[in-house]
Amino acid sequence: MFGLEKPAGQQEPGRSGGLPKMASVGDFNVLSSSIPATKVELSVSCRNLLDRDTFSKSDPICVLYTQAIGNKEWREFGRTEVIDNTLNPDFVRKFIMDYFFEERENLRFDFYDVDSKSPNLSKHDFLGQMFCTLGEIVGSQGSRLEKSIVGIPGKKCGTVIVTAEELGCCRDSVLMQFCANKLDKKDFFGKSDPFLVFHRSNEDGSFTICHKTEVVKNTLNPVWQAFKISVRALCNGDYDRTIKVEVYDWDRDGSHDFIGEFTTSYRELSRGQSQFNVYEVINPKKKGKKKKYVNSGTVTLLSFLIETEVSFLDYIKGGTQINFTVAIDFTASNGNPLQPTSLHYMNPYQLNAYGMALRAVGEIIQDYDSDKMFPALGFGARLPPDGRVSHEFALNGNPQNPYCHGIDGVMEAYYRSLKSVQLYGPTNFAPVINHVARYAASVKDGSQYFVLLIITDGVISDMAQTKESIVNASKLPMSIIIVGVGPAEFDAMEELDGDVVRISSRGRFAERDIVQFVPFRDYIDRSGNHVLSMARLAKDVLAEIPEQFLSYMRVRGIKPSPAPPPYTPPIHVLQTQI
Repeated sequence: MFGLEKPAGQQEPGRSGGLPKMASVGDFNVLSSSIPATKVELSVSCRNLLDRDTFSKSDPICVLYTQAIGNKEWREFGRTEVIDNTLNPDFVRKFIMDYFFEERENLRFDFYDVDSKSPNLSKHDFLGQMFCTLGEIVGSQGSRLEKSIVGIPGKKCGTVIVTAEELGCCRDSVLMQFCANKLDKKDFFGKSDPFLVFHRSNEDGSFTICHKTEVVKNTLNPVWQAFKISVRALCNGDYDRTIKVEVYDWDRDGSHDFIGEFTTSYRELSRGQSQFNVYEVINPKKKGKKKKYVNSGTVTLLSFLIETEVSFLDYIKGGTQINFTVAIDFTASNGNPLQPTSLHYMNPYQLNAYGMALRAVGEIIQDYDSDKMFPALGFGARLPPDGRVSHEFALNGNPQNPYCHGIDGVMEAYYRSLKSVQLYGPTNFAPVINHVARYAASVKDGSQYFVLLIITDGVISDMAQTKESIVNASKLPMSIIIVGVGPAEFDAMEELDGDVVRISSRGRFAERDIVQFVPFRDYIDRSGNHVLSMARLAKDVLAEIPEQFLSYMRVRGIKPSPAPPPYTPPIHVLQTQI
């Protein structure tokens, strides 16, 4: 009834469901892409809850619901314990959730006064609820969100405080080195060519491959190179889980000979180089056949070093703000906004492609920007009153202050502009990139990071200048997302993306890959479910941002600021009821 983890098998579509159960030595691949997202732990406290009990105070419980992407159905995720007789509970039981920057995870916290042992919530008194997103909690100062509880008309229902803490084991990596002595000789004409294969055990007793060392040729006393592996990949954060290590002799044809194996655990390995970390390599078949069999050699741990990776959330928690700017293509190739065939068509009943892309990306990023004020620019239009062409104009008509309040404010300014400017041309990207780069160049201390979203129908006129701007911007704390709308060929955009060939200008290469391009048409849901289209689009365009962000911080040697001190609930003096 009170389980907090998602039941196994309820993986959400598109999320990696852990690693394959078993892999043979031959098909080993790098596993980092299969490791799940960061896990965060949510702690819940309430202040001044409604009192529903006549002779004592309420006995509150918190129930968390999540919403599946693309439909509005709320599913129960878990429950806290019940705390008797208090209006100011600090719940001990936590909610542990996967965190994906690029996804909008809607949450609902419901509060009840528990009156019996029944697990059926309708048998208990409802105390109110709070809605938010996981991004809102993580993006709040110190990853601590305080919000009013609502849901009972005419009543003040108190406040809820939710704090997010990234789970440490997600981020520790270990650097280990092993050597071996007197391994069995397996090759007819020479010594063995040994390598190690590491497996972590699963809950059901099966094993999953998690690392393979290089092969050391022609020796029975190999020293392997040190290797780095995340604690999650090695033991899923469980320090006592069995780790099985197999020793093989490499053969060119892939039929590697088994030398032997041993088992250990993260806790044993963490003792470092010592007599505890010299392992006998045992071949069970040989042991069963030969009475005098001792072992097939020994493997020794030479070094064990724990490294904690700093994460995107460390910077967000330390106060780094993500500044979001949007730039919209107002060139004539989009078509007349009054015609239904136009990409800028102002349909009173549904968003056009520009509106969908803007809302999909903006609604996620806005959680990480505390003032929710976003500069919104347009390019490629003739402006009133004199009809001059501009490639960098404020959608709200105020060049001194192009900021709009929230994504709704940006949408409003976009629709207003469509009524006042004349779509024209050419399609120049460089001015809006340079606009954001000027701001990014003034804050290089890691306190701010800039994301520019360009939405365009794709036929770019200033390719050389845009490449130059991107190469210059790659040294700055900024990323560029380009969403292509409409049916055009987007070959030029693919070139700017730089995933295949790193972008260059006049012989200079970009320091980092900072551009992510996607064509909107790839995300249109055939069933007409725009919510799903927008969720998929946001997932793909935002997935690279945390790594681009970290690559800037790493290259510059910028460490996260310390998070504000953890919240300690005030001690409430119990008041006697009159």
